Amino acid sequence: MADYTPQLPDEDSLYEHYAFEVDKGQTPLRIDKYLMNFVENATRNKIQTAAKNGSIFVNDQVVKSSYKVKPFDKIRVLFTHPPHENLLVGEDIPIDVVYEDNDLLVVNKPAGMVVHPGHGNYSGTLINALIHRFDNLPNNSSDRPGLVHRIDKDTSGLLVVAKTEQAMTELSLQFAEKTSEREYLALVWGHVEEEEGTVEGHIGRHPKNRLQNTVYFGDDAHKGKPAVTHYKVLERLGYVTLVSCKLETGRTHQIRVHMKHIGHTLFNDERYGGEKILKGTTFTRYKQFVENCFKVLPRQALHARTLGFTHPRTKAFMRFESSIPEDIQQCIEKWRTYTKNQRLE
Repeated sequence: MADYTPQLPDEDSLYEHYAFEVDKGQTPLRIDKYLMNFVENATRNKIQTAAKNGSIFVNDQVVKSSYKVKPFDKIRVLFTHPPHENLLVGEDIPIDVVYEDNDLLVVNKPAGMVVHPGHGNYSGTLINALIHRFDNLPNNSSDRPGLVHRIDKDTSGLLVVAKTEQAMTELSLQFAEKTSEREYLALVWGHVEEEEGTVEGHIGRHPKNRLQNTVYFGDDAHKGKPAVTHYKVLERLGYVTLVSCKLETGRTHQIRVHMKHIGHTLFNDERYGGEKILKGTTFTRYKQFVENCFKVLPRQALHARTLGFTHPRTKAFMRFESSIPEDIQQCIEKWRTYTKNQRLE
């Protein structure tokens, strides 16, 4: 077998794309397989090619794709071109502006639009649309022009965007101090027994699936950040429930993680297992009905419906509401019809 002698590019031409430490609970796993769990939209062939090119380092040593990661390994992935997300290019993409003045704008984001460029999504994002439309948007702490907060790609609904430094500072402070108002509409699996309730639990990266987050308690709470979600039942529809979720905090995937934690995964939330039939019968007719619902709503059933905040300049409290998107509405109607027919039978 030939010696493994990767051809490294000049040091000055290397750019770091990923850098992280392996969790302490990680079992031995080939690094090419491990990185597929960590790097969204990556293929095993692409990762193996990176290893052949000497672009994967563990504890500052170049490793083969067959290297097995261990707890606390420090991994770096480098390439010979800069990260795409740092190359922000304006694009003429239509956006649904609900409100706009000299300080800010409120946008109704459609499902399927990524908020800011990231791994695998380097164009077509809300940020690309914003920098095409506006000059000199203020950067937030993560160098994302105009962004005060974000919502997931396949979550629809309202976002506020800052147009001035003052607006960025004051709006960000409101979100941090929990004085903003954020309410989501969610369709979840199962019969939610309580009329309303609160989910509290630190949210952090899942120890085995880097694309998921999970809830940590007790001695493990330090692995996550505090998160609080208040929920209220709006309508019970047999094997699913329509709920309203209000956020005190804004952690990544917060509602998706918290609702799964209490046994009510979001309907058709593929990342968290909601694309499977989690409640119901074993009848073929029912399975076909759910599959039809999935086709009508090919994403997680989550919509950022209400957004409220104090205007950074006028100090007036402003509240905006977005109507339920057609795909979620059609799915709800299907469940209403199914539930009604079940009662009649």
